[in-house]
Amino acid sequence: MTDILDNYDKAILRELQEDASISNLDLSKKIGLSPSACLARTKNLVETGLIKKFATIVDEKKLGMEVLAFALVNLTPLNRDTIHSFLADINQLPQVQECYTLTGSHDYLLKIVAKDMASYRDFIIDSLMQNPAVSKVETSMVMGIEKRTVYVPVDEV
Repeated sequence: MTDILDNYDKAILRELQEDASISNLDLSKKIGLSPSACLARTKNLVETGLIKKFATIVDEKKLGMEVLAFALVNLTPLNRDTIHSFLADINQLPQVQECYTLTGSHDYLLKIVAKDMASYRDFIIDSLMQNPAVSKVETSMVMGIEKRTVYVPVDEV
């Protein structure tokens, strides 16, 4: 897919990653295309799946979510049934913002937000550990965020 991206497509991706709410007219002016050509290219990037979706990034602290944690999770037994059960549960838990399958000594890495430490503890006990396959949870609490981005460097492709 990246073989067919030209400089206009890359420019569209850069600009939309910076501000997904930009109007098509403003986007077309920034990258030097007509509005109709710009819209057609953007639609193509969406239809081919290169653009997964447009989203709003919310400041969780301003919503009162004071705790950000990363939890390393192990499942026992680690098999297809327990994995499907675990992932089905995880996808129903809004506190889990991200879930990654890992290699090594842990099976999953979860990014979790909570209102406070008591809420986080309750979440671990009452939600995450309710799945019988979850055998171990190790938590690292975030003390500060030094860099956070969802930007993918399109010039690298």
